[in-house]
Amino acid sequence: MSNTDERAGRFFHGFADTFDSLYDGRRGPVWRLLDSTFRRDIVERFRLTFDRLGDLTNKTVLDVGCGSGVYMREALARGAARVIGVDAAPRMLELAGERLDAAGHKGRYELVAGNFPLGKPIDRADCAIVMGVMDYVAEPVPFLRALAAQLSGGPAAISFPSRHWLRSPIREARYRMRNCPIYLYERGDIERVLKDAGVTAVHIEKIRGAGQDFHVVCR
Repeated sequence: MSNTDERAGRFFHGFADTFDSLYDGRRGPVWRLLDSTFRRDIVERFRLTFDRLGDLTNKTVLDVGCGSGVYMREALARGAARVIGVDAAPRMLELAGERLDAAGHKGRYELVAGNFPLGKPIDRADCAIVMGVMDYVAEPVPFLRALAAQLSGGPAAISFPSRHWLRSPIREARYRMRNCPIYLYERGDIERVLKDAGVTAVHIEKIRGAGQDFHVVCR
């Protein structure tokens, strides 16, 4: 059984096209300025993920919460042999397929609908990307154990949402109105859940500035 809140999947199904406009420079100049200021974590965690995962040549990459396929496209562009994307929002998976096909990657990806951990088997991967997912996971320890079991000893890059004295209460209120609970972390919380899940932290880095994420690499 999945412990990822199913309400998050329903929310992002309806929000998919708006959220996807964050990428590929498709927003207007005012929105791009606001995004670069208040959503810096989205840009920075993308850079950190591929810096930390290193050479992806001929590897299989698992993207949990793959959204509209931005990370999957980049992994394939960096030489990955295959990518597997898992997402609970059907519209996100549609957008991911469109993006990957447009980039010439047809036949090199698999898209799986559902909340992770899945109730069905998927192929093991060499490494994993989990961005913007832990915000909605009520029980992170079994989630991380299942993630580790899906990997062949390689690293996982994971974002954890942090607490901020001003932005967090606003974000929590917004998500309550959407009937979509979120879960926030201090550094000590992250260290505890990683230890309890039996995985080793390689890097735990707080994204500076207005960003709200910790970027974590573990094995």
